[in-house]
Amino acid sequence: MRFVSCAALLSLVLLLSACGNSAIEDFSYTDQRGDTVSLEDLEGTPWLATFVFTNCETVCPPMTFNLSSIQEELEAEGLEDYQIVAFSVDPAVDTPETMQAYLSNYTVPDESKWHLLTGYTQLEIAQYAKDNFKSFVRNDPESDQVIHGTSFYLVDQEGVVVNNYDGFDNVPVKDIVNDLRNLLE
Repeated sequence: MRFVSCAALLSLVLLLSACGNSAIEDFSYTDQRGDTVSLEDLEGTPWLATFVFTNCETVCPPMTFNLSSIQEELEAEGLEDYQIVAFSVDPAVDTPETMQAYLSNYTVPDESKWHLLTGYTQLEIAQYAKDNFKSFVRNDPESDQVIHGTSFYLVDQEGVVVNNYDGFDNVPVKDIVNDLRNLLE
């Protein structure tokens, strides 16, 4: 019995360590300004990542509002060396122009730090979300909505996910600001 417990504990430890921080795979997509943004472009700068889409009727508007609030706090703290990256989960609808119009609905302190990305298929972004952020993306068969995770991910200067946070409800803004500050120090 003791051997089984040790084996179970070892399996759990290995599983949890496999779920640790992971490096983001390279990408090259188009943002709301029509500019190409790649992992290489973000190298050397920490960034917050999430998944949204422009005709979302539920979680995306509050998540985008929450990101703009986080940016307000970052600006108030004098933190400037960061980026915000939102991957569209509905790329067939979310053209750069559509995403630019979507972002204009929010009070964003510094839009130059935002990259709302598109330019891939939904299947590609679903796999990318799963492989790189341990997140899910799938169509709702009952509507035109897309089901997706609501986390914010902090990615360090080397492109490694170092933390994730609730991006929809009870967003830990102070923790995100402090964690980003620690990366910059």
